[in-house]
Amino acid sequence: MRLAGPLHLALLAAIAGLAAGLAALSRRRPRAARAVRLGLGWGLAANELCWWAFRYSHEGLHLWNLPLQLCDLTVWLSVFACLTVAPWVVEFDYFAGLAGAGMALLTPDLWSPWPSYPAIYFFLAHGGIVIAVVVLVFGRICPLRAGAVWRAYGLLLGWAALAGGFNLLAKTNYMYLCRKPASETALNLLGPWPVYLLAGAGLALALFWLLWLPARAARQEPPRGM
Repeated sequence: MRLAGPLHLALLAAIAGLAAGLAALSRRRPRAARAVRLGLGWGLAANELCWWAFRYSHEGLHLWNLPLQLCDLTVWLSVFACLTVAPWVVEFDYFAGLAGAGMALLTPDLWSPWPSYPAIYFFLAHGGIVIAVVVLVFGRICPLRAGAVWRAYGLLLGWAALAGGFNLLAKTNYMYLCRKPASETALNLLGPWPVYLLAGAGLALALFWLLWLPARAARQEPPRGM
């Protein structure tokens, strides 16, 4: 798949359109909102379990292929957020999920060509995270609370610290903390290791604040009990 080619742009447009459409439906029809969030939650869970079955049946289970990347965390948080509407889960998933999955979708690190199952899974999982958090926040199912930016950023740093400790012990590269991915991603613009780690932390905070701007309007309306 060519970066910013017709297929890539079409997939991004489809994800954005579906997210906007489902969020609008959830705002206008509260009864539909519950079905939408539950459908997204169970759909993401089923997609992830199918992927695990496929991946580990082909690769086996190793220290280097455990589900410890940030998007592995946020996809399951998206499931939990959709099924429970727990405010702190929605908060972290909105910022970390939208920033992480959004960046992954813009600069996909595909190790298998389209339309192989791994490539399709990549867009289903990352697109599903984006759609889920947009529906929950902008569908006014669970608007963000004051201080959400700092709570989410603190949790992000905590997860990075845990991943870094595991990398140190297991000689792995979760969250790309030890080296950049082989394909072209936004990390290539942030300098060599370890400079890109500090730059990435600053960029993440900036992205979190930018994401907070549109979410402020959504939190003006009280959350619906669903």
